[in-house]
Amino acid sequence: MAEVIAETDRLLLRTWDEQDLDEFIARTNTPAVMRWLGGVAPREQHEAAFERLKAYQRDFGHTFWIVERKSDAALLGFCGLKRVNHPNAGPITGDFEVGWRLREDAWGQGYAKEAAIESLDLAFERFGAPHVVALTVPGNAASQALMKRLGMKLREELDFVDSRFEHPGDLNPAIVYAIQAAEWPEARARALRPR
Repeated sequence: MAEVIAETDRLLLRTWDEQDLDEFIARTNTPAVMRWLGGVAPREQHEAAFERLKAYQRDFGHTFWIVERKSDAALLGFCGLKRVNHPNAGPITGDFEVGWRLREDAWGQGYAKEAAIESLDLAFERFGAPHVVALTVPGNAASQALMKRLGMKLREELDFVDSRFEHPGDLNPAIVYAIQAAEWPEARARALRPR
């Protein structure tokens, strides 16, 4: 049974149910959504990721949670917090990481920003994170734009090479943005202002 972790005006952030995986794959394992993640992935890769997401929730009390739209209970994707665990991440290994992945028909409606703001609130208020990072790739301008809207700052000295992808390229290096706990209240207020 899924547990609601947080609620915004339009969204629920909740834990994963076993039946969520099929819906998540159907809605997000598309060329557009997976463009900056290495492309459409086989089911086995999603199943392995699902097991890791459940383990994060069990071990840390947070994960990349399901984002569910309240008005119709539609599964929009995920957003939330995990710990950086990439083998090349160096000094940010173990840091809180905010991340999101939403289905294509949910883009451009402010859902990712709404869910990310709530996730950052949880990081700093519930989980006591001293800072939070976000990871993206050179080609993903939309993701970088959201990180900036959230008040996160580019930390080029923390970028790292992802051996899965050609370097340099649109998918490499992994680009790191970060925000400190003390910066979040002001950044949050700016992020909530209408554009």
